[in-house]
Amino acid sequence: MKNIRKILGLVLALTLALSLGASALADGEQTVVKLGVVGENNEQWQPVIDALAEEGVTLELVKFADYTTPNRALADGEIDLNAFQHIAFLESDIEANGYDLTPIGDTILAPLGVYSDKIDSLDELQDGDTIAIPNDATNGGRSLKVLEAAGVITVDPEAGYTPVLSDITDNPKNIQFYEVEAANTASLLPDVAAAIINGGHAVDNGLNPAEDSIYLETQSEGGDNPYVNIIVARTEDADNELYQHIVELFQTDEVAEVINTVYAGAYIPAFAYGEDAAEAGTDAE
Repeated sequence: MKNIRKILGLVLALTLALSLGASALADGEQTVVKLGVVGENNEQWQPVIDALAEEGVTLELVKFADYTTPNRALADGEIDLNAFQHIAFLESDIEANGYDLTPIGDTILAPLGVYSDKIDSLDELQDGDTIAIPNDATNGGRSLKVLEAAGVITVDPEAGYTPVLSDITDNPKNIQFYEVEAANTASLLPDVAAAIINGGHAVDNGLNPAEDSIYLETQSEGGDNPYVNIIVARTEDADNELYQHIVELFQTDEVAEVINTVYAGAYIPAFAYGEDAAEAGTDAE
């Protein structure tokens, strides 16, 4: 009888220990999640960082200087998630490098803007003027689509969302294009007629997209928008409960308020998309 009570006691103790261990795991005790981001403007993540800290989870932002590294770092297991790219960029990077990555939640829309130190409207472009555009396939192609929407050029519709320079079918002002790393387009403003700058890089360089751009990309509502930015995980971790919880914490009114207040049109909450967001992309003359 004593042996039975001893065994039952051991079983109870083991069950309690396992229960406490499971509870600690659920509460995020001693858990660190590394999230890859690009650039310095990450205020939208602060409410998520604060909320997770209360649950015992540390969300560490790992900052990268360019767009080529975060997906490789995620695929190699150096980080747990990343949040820096839109859907079209991810698809292109997967195709080029064979990454097994999956988007797990929408974050923002970041309209491209056309900026200039020399002209106030794209109508003022002169024959042979140069425009700086990002040199990566997706943002470069997206830039050409922006210029097409603005009436500067025409591109082959068969090229889809990512046309290249050779897909330009009409260029009445013989515009020249200077392709550089996206982070460097702003630095070329003194030397070119205009430059197309990503929202985040515009803010990094002290530009307000809603006020300083001479043309701002419009965004159409819909879940298939290829320029919606996303949180990305390794495919094997796509259903991870903690990672899904991070998505839920990001897609809140509190985060949307930070985005709308801090970035003033540079970023739009994709998860709160509606009429106000749709009106944010406009000719900014």
